[in-house]
Amino acid sequence: MSELPEQPHMNPYLAGFGLGLALLASFVVMGWGLGASSAFSTCAATCVAAAAPEYAAGNGYFSEYAGNPLKDWLTWELFGAIAGGLVSGLIANRSRLTVEHGPRWTRGKRLLFAFAGGMVMAIGARIGGGCTSGQALTGGALLNLGSWVFMFSVFGGGYAVAYLFRKQWI
Repeated sequence: MSELPEQPHMNPYLAGFGLGLALLASFVVMGWGLGASSAFSTCAATCVAAAAPEYAAGNGYFSEYAGNPLKDWLTWELFGAIAGGLVSGLIANRSRLTVEHGPRWTRGKRLLFAFAGGMVMAIGARIGGGCTSGQALTGGALLNLGSWVFMFSVFGGGYAVAYLFRKQWI
């Protein structure tokens, strides 16, 4: 049996429209927008509370997020995003376990930089009070000036860093 060919990517305008409908449904059904970083905070606080309940109760951050993460709708949103991405990749025949890197980088170096970048984004999300999806989608939809400044900064910074690192991928 031959392998199925990759399916083309979805039209970005149609995908954006669908994301907008998902955001609208989130506001209507749950009363707030989309985001993911609070789900990680709830899971971390639950783990700390299980290991050291007195410490978690006395810590302002952990006490705010402690509880059963399965009762937090953002946890289910995060599970749904992961499952949806996996199903979409399987349907389009785009699911592969690979590490993409340029010819001048090793797999280990690529993973190290990806992990470091993810940690910087995670710390920034908690300091800033929300993740990029919460800032861009929810804050942008609410016309929050800080969210718009954030998104222009993210894209501007991304283009600047891409310019500096582009030769690593050639």
